[in-house]
Amino acid sequence: MKPPPFRYHDPGSLDEAVALLATLENAKLLAGGQSLMPMLNMRFVQPDHVIDLNRITGLAHIRESAARIEIGAMTRQRDLEFSDLIRCRCPLMREALLQVGHRQTRNRGTIGGSLCHLDPAAELPMVAAALEADIQVASRRGTRTLPMADFPAFYMTPAIEPDEIVTGLGFTPWPEGHGAAFVEFARRPGDFAVVGVAALLDLDGAGCIRRAAIALGGVGQGPVRWSRGEDLLQGEAATDDTLRAAAESCRGVAAMGDAQASADYRRHLAGVLAGRALRAARDRARRVP
Repeated sequence: MKPPPFRYHDPGSLDEAVALLATLENAKLLAGGQSLMPMLNMRFVQPDHVIDLNRITGLAHIRESAARIEIGAMTRQRDLEFSDLIRCRCPLMREALLQVGHRQTRNRGTIGGSLCHLDPAAELPMVAAALEADIQVASRRGTRTLPMADFPAFYMTPAIEPDEIVTGLGFTPWPEGHGAAFVEFARRPGDFAVVGVAALLDLDGAGCIRRAAIALGGVGQGPVRWSRGEDLLQGEAATDDTLRAAAESCRGVAAMGDAQASADYRRHLAGVLAGRALRAARDRARRVP
């Protein structure tokens, strides 16, 4: 199929883009287009206006300042994949990026587009949940920041107003020596994941867990931060039994079922994949006094 007719807008600044979004009815934003274009062609969405963000300078960057990493919403996934800063300071994101679609889609896909599309199985929203990232948005009224925990409103819908544009995200990287792992199950490489797990562990000098993060994807309407499993890990020795107990708790997540997999199967996968991710994160972590 071909997309429905629409008017195309090509703003050169963020101010121009937010003005267009505030005044045009039934408008969609075009970032990388890796989700929007197929949805247009299949007529799942039928906007009257498409606002292209690709000429706006200042929305594509990867930088570290004041002990935080800031990433512009229009930063290509491929640039994140090859960023030395991300590789060294946020290995979880790089590992997850290697499982995002294929090289061709990562060349165009943006981190902001992935966050806003908010597919339940998408890798980057899982990573943002595990990192407790903040999402920055802008409108004619100004700017505001949303914690990632509050960003999903419901299925594939972020908690932003119709006239707001996501401009970037920021997070405090975990300390040097932490362990990170991202594991997912998909039918074929590049397919949408059935279930995915992001895990982070920070160990002290005695091998006990000072801090843990577990994020699940593909089980609910958005990424799920699994605090029950994190509580089981906090302050405990990072033994196989400890990690197994936390992983098994993931089978208690409230999962959804669809044509790909039943809710029971997704809960089973959550437990299995969490075990793999936690063991890999533990093995990669360095004990730090």
